Amino acid sequence: MITTNGIWQGDNPLDYSLPLFILQLTLVVVTTRLLVLIFKPFRQPRVIAEIMGGVLLGPSVFGQYKPFADTIFPMRSVMVIETMANVGLLYFLFLVGLEMDIAVIRRMGKRAVIIAVAGMILPFAIGAVFSFLIHDRGQSMNQGTFILFLGVALSVTAFPVLARVLADLKLVNTELARIALSSALVNDMCAWALLALAIALAENDSTSLAPLYVILSSIAFVCFCIFVVRPAVCWIIQRTPEGESFSEFYIYLILTGVMISGFVTDAIGTHSVFGAFVFGLVIPNGPLGVTLIEKLEDFVSGLLLPLFFAISGLRTNITTIQGVGTWGLLILVIFLACIGKIAGTVIVCLFYQMPIDEGFTLGLLMNTKGLVELIVLNVGKDQKVLDDEAFAIMVIVAIVMTGIITPIVTTVYKPARRSIPYKRRTIQRSKPDAELRVLVCVHTPRNVPTMINLLEASYPTKRSPLCVYVLHLVELSGRASAMLIVHNTRKSGRPALNRTQAQSDHIINAFENYEQHAGCVSVQPLTAISPYSTMHEDICNLAEDKRVAFLIIPFHKQQTVDGGMEAMNPAFRTMNQNVLANAPCSVGILVDRGLNTSNRMTTNQVSHNIVVLFFGGPDDREALSYAWRMSEHPGISLTLIRFIPGPDVAEPVGVVKPDPDAANNSNSNSKILCVETDEGWEKQLDEKLIKEFRVQHMNDESIVYVEKVVNNGEETVAEVRVMDNVHDLFIVGRGQGMISPLTAGLTDWSECPELGAIGDLLASSDIATTASVLVVQQFVGDEGSAAHDHELDNDHDHDEGLGTPQPVALSPAGGDQFGSMHQNGNKRTLPPIWAQNSNPNVFSA
Repeated sequence: MITTNGIWQGDNPLDYSLPLFILQLTLVVVTTRLLVLIFKPFRQPRVIAEIMGGVLLGPSVFGQYKPFADTIFPMRSVMVIETMANVGLLYFLFLVGLEMDIAVIRRMGKRAVIIAVAGMILPFAIGAVFSFLIHDRGQSMNQGTFILFLGVALSVTAFPVLARVLADLKLVNTELARIALSSALVNDMCAWALLALAIALAENDSTSLAPLYVILSSIAFVCFCIFVVRPAVCWIIQRTPEGESFSEFYIYLILTGVMISGFVTDAIGTHSVFGAFVFGLVIPNGPLGVTLIEKLEDFVSGLLLPLFFAISGLRTNITTIQGVGTWGLLILVIFLACIGKIAGTVIVCLFYQMPIDEGFTLGLLMNTKGLVELIVLNVGKDQKVLDDEAFAIMVIVAIVMTGIITPIVTTVYKPARRSIPYKRRTIQRSKPDAELRVLVCVHTPRNVPTMINLLEASYPTKRSPLCVYVLHLVELSGRASAMLIVHNTRKSGRPALNRTQAQSDHIINAFENYEQHAGCVSVQPLTAISPYSTMHEDICNLAEDKRVAFLIIPFHKQQTVDGGMEAMNPAFRTMNQNVLANAPCSVGILVDRGLNTSNRMTTNQVSHNIVVLFFGGPDDREALSYAWRMSEHPGISLTLIRFIPGPDVAEPVGVVKPDPDAANNSNSNSKILCVETDEGWEKQLDEKLIKEFRVQHMNDESIVYVEKVVNNGEETVAEVRVMDNVHDLFIVGRGQGMISPLTAGLTDWSECPELGAIGDLLASSDIATTASVLVVQQFVGDEGSAAHDHELDNDHDHDEGLGTPQPVALSPAGGDQFGSMHQNGNKRTLPPIWAQNSNPNVFSA
């Protein structure tokens, strides 16, 4: 019976197949999800948790308790759960084929192919030797077939699992990762060919011609898919106008085609998954592939595929591995298979003059096991090629070999970060006649137009060009399609593989188009694939590696149709806060309300009204320095509004500084911050910058300087509210570490403290403005002492450091100290604004 009449009529739901299957599926999904969480701190791939979930529920652990095994996984239910697992596997392999770009393999270098082949030969040989050791135990099976199954199982590399491991290790953008993924892709294709051969030969009657018929009919099926199915799918794509969704009829036709392919290959003697894989492989990449992936992937890989891994675990009975000799053999196989893969890879790497540590790491990474190996083992067990003991041994081999990779690679391989120390970590310190390096972070194509307008307004010239690094931020998910963007070696113009890659292409094309039409701009697109919890590490490392002076990240809220602001993803906000805390350069958070793109006159001309709100402090000076650069643009009108304390202000401006005794204090109180007023020093730096700005733009009609006298936070808010709505962009300092009576009380009600008091006010829906806001934080860092400044002025290249700022006792601010700094600036023979260093003693808390 399928369904029950209900517990009220005395029926036990677990006696009926549907309720029992639902319970089994729920148990499998819940168990694997829990194990994923448990293994997450150990950075283990999801496949480990899924196989282990099956092992736990199977005869090795819980299955030892007979009532549990008889009630939850009785023998009569095995057929149903295995059928559903294989349906899930069928569609997952169709997706794998769909996402695999054959053109990538054709374009791969000889090195990747040789590494893949060399990495397969030795483990295959070890599998062959191992097969003799087990085969001597008296099992009646064809020796050649047994060798083929074990050899394939030991020599394959799981491409999707490897991609996930590389992303977790943050090696995705390295040359090592590119070689590993290319080799894994070749290895995967070889494994499929060998699997088809192994299934065809899984016939104990050596005199039969059946294996030959299986091989010939499989070749005929592949030819049919290439020469009939592919042109038919291309015809469907051509009939659908670009930008329109595909007809439901066509989608159902293709999904039915997957099952028909599975049926045909199963009927001719190959496994059904082979047919589904080939069927997916012949469908061209593009919008049809994207549509099919979106409709299938979450359901198949999230719900049905774990069933297959669980089935592998349920079929694994560790208790069948008996005797010290067998366990010793198991350990020996794991060791030899790992060494074989590493040795084969290292030999090729040495031939190509790659460092030996990279060759060793590459060999380790190529040991990643996953889906293909489990399919080989399950087929082997179904075909009676592998008995329970051999199957259990090989499943443990797969788990151990994949599980040890991440810890060993983390220990052994420490990629040398070429972090060349650099000084120009702020716009204020950048030379006016040198390239300005900017890192722009983008989540979606929606962030692009305003970012490009902002860069265009930054006035790149031959004297001071812009070098823009565009970083597309992609969340690392368990989805295979999201991972395949890592292996993006496609030529320009080829269709996107999935939605993530389509977005990435859209973003890159927009910036490259800007680069072509704007002079003196170079654009380098990059992609960061990480969990949002560690995305800031990728951003900050890239900023340091590329020696960036200014880093722009989008605000975590976007504008709605009615003009309000809504949060896109809570993780964006945490990421932004982490970037602000760890950035090796100045940071700008862009609150995007559209940078008045309608005012664009021609391709190379912009017209913007920009306003800077200046309260004082390092962040405000950095904001003014950026606006100063923009003001050189002929299409920019700049208004500088300086807020000055009125006569009724009671408390002076303060700077949050580290405790001066912290350096000599080893107890926990050493991290307590004290407030030390240094009004004179900060005021002199502010006055100097403002004075230079006004002198340089004395006769410039496009620049307006306004002073507003306010006494408290309420008056400041009132002044900001009455500003006219002609401005396109507000540039304000974050004001981190500054204690100003002019913003007193504003932080108490801040919705987003990371923007600072004024930035939060301008970004809120309470202010009736349609202008975008750029909130700037200046990099202060560990700049030490006057000696450091002296070395800076003499252009000694040394590391400014990103560690904990060293507290320095300030001498009373006065003309002498400031004068010497001014003198140092002159020694560098640079215009004062660009030469003037930020206060080396201010600590940004």
